[in-house]
Amino acid sequence: MRRTLLFGSLTLIAFTLGADWRTGNSSPAQEKSGPLLSHDVYFSLKDNSPAAKKKLVAACKKYLSGHDGEVFFAAGVLVESLKRKVNDLEFDVALHIVFKDLAAQEKYQVAKRHQQFIDENKQNWKKVRVFDSFVER
Repeated sequence: MRRTLLFGSLTLIAFTLGADWRTGNSSPAQEKSGPLLSHDVYFSLKDNSPAAKKKLVAACKKYLSGHDGEVFFAAGVLVESLKRKVNDLEFDVALHIVFKDLAAQEKYQVAKRHQQFIDENKQNWKKVRVFDSFVER
């Protein structure tokens, strides 16, 4: 019984402080008022060799991660083994960044590191598709 009371008390404290300690998620009261901005970019490469894909992923990590207002960052290559009818297979490298808001994404767009990434890598881009959306947690 003492263990149950302790567990119940800790749970109440966690929710009172605004966090669900079991999942690491914030409570609605703790989250910011506006939606997040998801910036997803899909690169098709002229040279889409494994080495070229690896080079672009490394450049994404070097220049595009760690910007102010960035909540999540990931970059990687197409999973070639997934070939369902719904899978879009017309890209080589994917970039996913979630920003805390539109202002953070706009700041990122003009950042020196972002511009340097474009300048150093655009010569190998066959096609670039950008999907920006507001997302909720």
